[in-house]
Amino acid sequence: MSTPQDSATHSQPCVIVHHLNDSRSQRILWLLEELEVPYELKKYNRAADRTAPKELLEISPLGKAPVISDGDITLAESGAIVAYLIERYGKDKDHPPVSGRIDDLYYSHYAEGSLMPLLVQKLIFTIIPQRAPYLISFLLKTVFGRIIKTMLDPQVRKHVNLIEGHLATAGTWFAGGENPTSADYMMGFPLEAMVHEMPDAAGPNMKAYVNNIQNRPAYKRALERGGTYAFAKL
Repeated sequence: MSTPQDSATHSQPCVIVHHLNDSRSQRILWLLEELEVPYELKKYNRAADRTAPKELLEISPLGKAPVISDGDITLAESGAIVAYLIERYGKDKDHPPVSGRIDDLYYSHYAEGSLMPLLVQKLIFTIIPQRAPYLISFLLKTVFGRIIKTMLDPQVRKHVNLIEGHLATAGTWFAGGENPTSADYMMGFPLEAMVHEMPDAAGPNMKAYVNNIQNRPAYKRALERGGTYAFAKL
């Protein structure tokens, strides 16, 4: 289990996590706490415009988080990191049951391949009018508001129905097992974002799922180490 000290010395290999506040890297902290893998935390804060700081460019060419270092390996992309950490450090309980392998595979990729692009697009269309010059902000708000209402919101409802239906039958976790697996670490972040930012759109199963995640001891430890996180209920 990791210690409260971010730069603690461990007798076993220590993963370094480059962590950006209010970002996908929070899911990596949760995963490492669940795996009970020691890790060192290097924190970065968003700029006033909510973009990542330039220091992250020294770690990754895209300047995004999360990024991990594990010995000679430096790895970016949430999905790749989750898969790598579970393969390297996971136990039997961290893998899906045979009956849930396809669901685990699907939702591990669906989270960033289908769901997050839609949520990000809606976020961008909401932000553009807010940051536009005053003289055109009203016009842009009208135009983008119409796009959101007629094009994006119907798609959001389709995704909500898909997720709600799956959670209704899968049980506590996306792969149907007794413990979180890759799909849950990947799906947790977008569902937290939806429950926090679009509570009227999120369904009851999604809200119960996020509540279950955020009540886990490992999640709470990750939150303590990671610091301020906009989507946390506490």
